[in-house]
Amino acid sequence: MPDKRRHRGKHPDDDRLFAESYHETLRTAVAEYSWLLSRRYAVASALKVVGDRHSLTARQRMAVRRSACSDSSLEKRAATMIALNEAAGRSLGIDGYNLLITIESALSDGLILIGRDGCYRDLASVHGTYRKVGETVPAVEMIVDYLAVLNVTHIDWYLDQPVSNSGRLKVLIAEVIESRTDRTTHRTTWNIELVHSPDGVLADYPNPVVSSDSVVLDECGTWVNIAAGLVDTRLPDAWKVDLRSNPTA
Repeated sequence: MPDKRRHRGKHPDDDRLFAESYHETLRTAVAEYSWLLSRRYAVASALKVVGDRHSLTARQRMAVRRSACSDSSLEKRAATMIALNEAAGRSLGIDGYNLLITIESALSDGLILIGRDGCYRDLASVHGTYRKVGETVPAVEMIVDYLAVLNVTHIDWYLDQPVSNSGRLKVLIAEVIESRTDRTTHRTTWNIELVHSPDGVLADYPNPVVSSDSVVLDECGTWVNIAAGLVDTRLPDAWKVDLRSNPTA
């Protein structure tokens, strides 16, 4: 069945599955799953144990999986993250779909999870095909403007070549960048590239990367939490659920 969604939006069950009454249970599940990962338990079996223990639905288990990480991953990510102001004068490599879909979700009242590592993640996904939605252009505009304010000098925006419509999205992003050039005082050079595996490219990227993908964060040299900074400053009313053990206000 073709994807006819016009918005990235929330799942019909999300208001119930991620209501405040579930938050403490989900935080406990993230902590327990992270404990098991830290002791090298198999990913699938560890998630099943935790999910069954708390009677979590498939979507809640997905949220737990995306929000958790082992102690060693947490330490590594904390050590390699740079502050937003340290991005000034630097080049950045962007995990294109990863960042874009998170901002699209935040714009459309979709759920944004704050994971154990402080990354902001969505529960949307691309299954071989990317479909432009009502939030796509506003999300790209917001990302371009935000990075200009940060005075980033060069951007490499990587899109998954195997995903259908990546070529069209590349053209759309280029058009948005061209339309925003005169709105900013700082000129950032952009390279939008289709690659077979952005994860592999970003793992070896010589400058800071922008991603919330666990594989990328565990392999890259340095990274910057652009999604969190952008959502907090430009979309303060976005629906965020903090699944860290000690959530901040």
